[in-house]
Amino acid sequence: MAGDILYEKHGHVRLITIARADKMNSLDFEANDRLTEIWRRFAADEEARVAVITGAGDKAFCAGADLKTYTIDYATRPAAEFRRRYTEGTGFGGITRGLDIDKPILAAINGYAISGGLELAEACDIRFCSPNAEFAHQDVSWGFHPCDGGCVRLAQIVGLGNAMEIILSGERIDAVHALRIGLVNRIYPLSELVPRSLEFAELLAARAPLAQRYAKRVMLSAFDMPMADALRLESRSFYDLGGSEDIVEGTTAFREKRAADFKGR
Repeated sequence: MAGDILYEKHGHVRLITIARADKMNSLDFEANDRLTEIWRRFAADEEARVAVITGAGDKAFCAGADLKTYTIDYATRPAAEFRRRYTEGTGFGGITRGLDIDKPILAAINGYAISGGLELAEACDIRFCSPNAEFAHQDVSWGFHPCDGGCVRLAQIVGLGNAMEIILSGERIDAVHALRIGLVNRIYPLSELVPRSLEFAELLAARAPLAQRYAKRVMLSAFDMPMADALRLESRSFYDLGGSEDIVEGTTAFREKRAADFKGR
């Protein structure tokens, strides 16, 4: 893959790094397309069980869209093509819209996660950050609102009141505030953030991947379901796991007092 988006193998874990530190790890159209291809590669890789995404350097996870490039594109590309890039496909960061990945994804947020960058983090399942991290949806300051999941996912993560405050004000919040409202799960020193994130990802990768995928689908699908329907979905998902090789391996490992060796089947 191109040098501005890195894809590294760590056992069953894949580390994805936005390597555009000189641009605060913002994404132009081409970098966004390359990141989308990496997500597709991760989704199709049977050996890859968990992804960690972070930004290069010590200032930014992702500062959103590279607005200088986007405004040039807006002025020079045909309107239909520009509209297609914004409203179709996989959205900003490759996973915010239209690309459903049922494997666990962890964001290691090493600084600014602003607008599209925050939407990318919100599309992940778990978020760790460093103490210098700052979060904001600044879109209302420029006349628009989040368009890659921010208006939808943030309220599911932090509750409606907190989401309203963040999106309608456009103000930044710090790491401590983000932890308090549940936007991030843990805070680690900057030097430890990626190693700790990889360590946790390796723990996830040692668990039953099929069960994780089924559970993730249930949790995400249940948000817009009546309780009775959601409970039926959960029960059906549990029933479907009953025929898997992993559940046989897991229960056998429990009886034999050893670590399970899951295959995802």
